Amino acid sequence: MNTKEIMDLALKMAGLDEVPADSGIIFPGENIKKVAFGVDMEAVEMLIARELGADLVITHHPVGGSPRLNLYKVMENQVTRMVAAGVPINRAQKVLREQKGKVERGLHVSNYDRAVSAAKLLRMPFMGIHTPADLLSERRVQALLDGALSPRSTLAEVVAALKGLPEYRNALTQPEIRVGGEKDYAGRVFVTMAGGTNGGIEVAKAYFEAGIGTLVCMHMPEDVLKAVKEQNIGNIIVAGHMASDSIGINMILQALKDKGLEVIPMSGVIENN
Repeated sequence: MNTKEIMDLALKMAGLDEVPADSGIIFPGENIKKVAFGVDMEAVEMLIARELGADLVITHHPVGGSPRLNLYKVMENQVTRMVAAGVPINRAQKVLREQKGKVERGLHVSNYDRAVSAAKLLRMPFMGIHTPADLLSERRVQALLDGALSPRSTLAEVVAALKGLPEYRNALTQPEIRVGGEKDYAGRVFVTMAGGTNGGIEVAKAYFEAGIGTLVCMHMPEDVLKAVKEQNIGNIIVAGHMASDSIGINMILQALKDKGLEVIPMSGVIENN
């Protein structure tokens, strides 16, 4: 396979028609037989991958080039997710705008060339697959919870259901209730794991005002947790960052193995055996 075929495979799995702004082929390669895929892959990981005989490095988080600088653009996907939860589309757009601007300004001053130049100097094929894997994780976790929970399920039961996935069972960072108590009713449980990065306080508030009882996410900043606690408007379960990322990554790795490629999960990927 080549890097384009691998990207096309990930897009097809995620149901996407084009490469998202936070993903892309940074340094193309042909005749790929062995792939190293990790959550954060930069120069050190490329050297390790080369030592292990890999002929392609895939990073999940956008660590360089236009995928890094354009991460904020895929936050627009959160509008679609909020609408699915019942948030009016005009409100969804407005509550996301401030956080989107903060992310763009932060990325603007970052070192976007570090990993890119390393790949070029090492002649190591290098690509990023972020949103496609996050979408796969989000859908897998939502489907799991939809099938496991009842209208009177508690937060403890949500956590127990999450541990039905091996990535969560195997992680050192287990799913945690960050807002709410174990015996609290979960209400409508909604998974938010795609869309670039966290949407901020106003996005969380919009979900709860739309009737969501519990948000399940990869991670949540302290200011958002504090605001939700103070407003007493809903529950938050942080499923775990590396474990949640690993769900979608492992699905793509399995698809690559099915194509005959050898894969090396590393740099944060939690195996699902």
